Amino acid sequence: MTQSQPKVDAPSNAEKDPDTWTTGDEPMTGAQASYLQTLCEETDTPFDDKLSKADASKLIDELQGKSKRLKNA
Repeated sequence: MTQSQPKVDAPSNAEKDPDTWTTGDEPMTGAQASYLQTLCEETDTPFDDKLSKADASKLIDELQGKSKRLKNA
């Protein structure tokens, strides 16, 4: 019988839908804020320091596709 190993078999946070995060409504983390601010500067997008973790994650995903730095990497 094969047993599930939650720490090995579970998807990473990057693979989970931010809308389902149990802590998604908490303020964004310092790392998110720092990275998001950089992406906002690179894409001429206003930075909102009041975003939740989930909303920051979604905006990061969106802006990564628009960032010139990441396209040339």
